[in-house]
Amino acid sequence: MKPIIYLATQNRHKIDEIKDLLGDLFDFRTVFDLGLAVEIPETGKTLTENSRQKAQYIAQNFGGITCLADDSGLEVEALRGAPGVYSARYAGEHKSDSANMAKLLEVLSGSDNRQARFVTILTLHHQGKFYVFEGEIQGHIEAEQRGSNGFGYDPIFVPEGLTKTFAELSLAEKNQIAHRARALQKFKKFVLDDQIFEGH
Repeated sequence: MKPIIYLATQNRHKIDEIKDLLGDLFDFRTVFDLGLAVEIPETGKTLTENSRQKAQYIAQNFGGITCLADDSGLEVEALRGAPGVYSARYAGEHKSDSANMAKLLEVLSGSDNRQARFVTILTLHHQGKFYVFEGEIQGHIEAEQRGSNGFGYDPIFVPEGLTKTFAELSLAEKNQIAHRARALQKFKKFVLDDQIFEGH
């Protein structure tokens, strides 16, 4: 029987990526299975704070269940790390991927420095303890959108060493190299090595 872990995210794209990577090892369930109708709070000033806040919220409101939270962001070098923690709402609270990309491309127009990185912070809550895992990938921002896969800033982000944007890669290809995948591999190694779900 696979350990049950609730994913403390309402982003269905993230849920798909996590299940695709580790669904053979864990029984991932979602906040939708819990009947959560309100948006999970994320008022932290860093990705780490937001990730922990989401894990704490689900644990505290649903009987201390085991859950895994994700907070991810795009950090652009020329913008001193922006949009960062505000990546999902860079162009406003309505959280529009297309508006966010349009704003970023406008802000970067004329800039020679297109370097950027994606960062993911995962927080696992299990039996009253919190564990943190980080993953990142370097790359650059393209001048225009390419590709129809993925979500967020994927159509304008080209990972280091490749010529395709994340949105031009398949889910399987993205999950071999992406920031979330790298954080999840650390999570997987920790869980298997430490056997924290032993006897679950």
